[in-house]
Amino acid sequence: MTAAPAERPWGITALAVFFACGAIIAAATGLALAVPGRTADLLWRLKPSAQLDLLVLGTWAAPLMTLVSAGCAVAAIGLGRERRWGHVVALAVLTTNLFGDLVNAVLRADWRTLLGLPIGGLMILYLLRPPVRARFRPSTGDQPSRV
Repeated sequence: MTAAPAERPWGITALAVFFACGAIIAAATGLALAVPGRTADLLWRLKPSAQLDLLVLGTWAAPLMTLVSAGCAVAAIGLGRERRWGHVVALAVLTTNLFGDLVNAVLRADWRTLLGLPIGGLMILYLLRPPVRARFRPSTGDQPSRV
């Protein structure tokens, strides 16, 4: 007889929802970049400067947003299933975002991006806490084979 698993910490659920929202937002942004028009213009009204910032990337903007969306979706699914690969992807996405915020602050003098550093840092520290990290188990394919 095995013990029932402890209830999932609310922080893991919150992060899974956070990444799911990020996936939806990034996908909508990528679609708006790839298919400009009246519908896309409605999206850009939410944050007019975002379109200009992304258009600087040229043809790379839409594929980049698709990649961000995919990374967030994978992190959300992995965190939701409490899989080790989801934990790793979530840490990679958060670390990449922290690095991007720091680069934007230094190179573009966009000091608002510094707000993301403590927030992302706290998310990373939460995911690295031993009791949280212990919740993430390998999936069947992740376990080493025994002979």
